[in-house]
Amino acid sequence: MRLRMELFVDDMDTTIAFYADLLGFQLVRQSADYAVIRRGHVVLGLGPVAKLNWPNPDVLKGAGVEIVLELDDVADVSALHEHCAARTSGVEPLRLQPWGLHDFRLRDPDGYYLRVTHGDADASELSPR
Repeated sequence: MRLRMELFVDDMDTTIAFYADLLGFQLVRQSADYAVIRRGHVVLGLGPVAKLNWPNPDVLKGAGVEIVLELDDVADVSALHEHCAARTSGVEPLRLQPWGLHDFRLRDPDGYYLRVTHGDADASELSPR
């Protein structure tokens, strides 16, 4: 099984640029109302928020979700933190968490909450949060 997340966004070009320029994702394909971006095994589908077809999609967009991006090494997390902090506002400080992983958090242009960390999901799940 694989996981692909789909994010519904206000401006496709702005969101693609954020993930590509800031976080190193590659644009795989794009049409008028959908795009696929990838970095390693992480695949995100992007569509216009109008496709949600809810009365007020802005209220629900990203609520209760943290997107965790895991890099192989803490040095990679540190380098990406420096890159992000130099290019956008709202990047939280790099921290060593009680569960032993270094991470930082930021929001994308649509308010989706991102945590960038190191290690692998199997190992980090064994540690208490």
